[in-house]
Amino acid sequence: MPVLFITMLCHKYHCFISRIERILGINTLEMDNQNIPITANTQMPRIGDVAPAFVAETTQGTIHFPEDYTGKWVILFSHPADFTPVCTTEFMTFASMQDTFKSLRCELIGLSVDSLYSHIAWLRTIKEKISFKDMRNVEVTFPLIDDIRMEVAMKYGMIQPNESNTKAVRAVFFIDPAGKIRAMVYYPLSTGRNFDELKRVLIALQTADAFGIATPADWKPGDDVIVPPAGSCGVAKERMQSKEDGMYCIDWFFCMKPLDQEKIDSLFIRKDELVLN
Repeated sequence: MPVLFITMLCHKYHCFISRIERILGINTLEMDNQNIPITANTQMPRIGDVAPAFVAETTQGTIHFPEDYTGKWVILFSHPADFTPVCTTEFMTFASMQDTFKSLRCELIGLSVDSLYSHIAWLRTIKEKISFKDMRNVEVTFPLIDDIRMEVAMKYGMIQPNESNTKAVRAVFFIDPAGKIRAMVYYPLSTGRNFDELKRVLIALQTADAFGIATPADWKPGDDVIVPPAGSCGVAKERMQSKEDGMYCIDWFFCMKPLDQEKIDSLFIRKDELVLN
């Protein structure tokens, strides 16, 4: 009996490895013989790249990205695994802030390398059993991608082999209405995300686009903003002497001006909520 059990176990292990090889398109035996590290393709898209397209099954049905999100900002984020505590707190927070992100013209899409059925069971557990801070009975209604084959995760470099070969790290991609990646943030498995910072980055990106400015360290809506550096000596001299639009210069290359929060609020569709507070 022990010999038979071991034989069956080895057979199942071999089938599992073969399945993973087919999914990833690698041959571990050949790679070992060539002394090549056994790692998946972890090519990461870069800021300014067009976000990789995909079709995926989710907890909200099939999505075609980016076609289904034309004209909208998107935060695409990954989490390591369902039924884990850090991820549970993050999903409850994202779900609680979903209306805020929508008012900022942004949709949320989550991903992990778990199955659709695992996602559904986990989200039901969150709604029915889990309380965190002042959040309870939280229903997650944004799409959560079934990526058990790691296809989308590989396209976005969410699998980091030195962190985990079997789980996605906590990646966040800010994708603009034109389908381009505008910012990325990566967290390790052990560190939960800062959601105030995610919201701040989204607002800063849209503010920079709308007003042709840059935002300084620790900027928040209502703070002064940075005027792009002068492109010539003449412009630099004029700026140093000008008081146009309340602009003031610390030095020829470093000028700032006020930007009222009301002007930033005007960018967003829903003006009936104080979404920036």
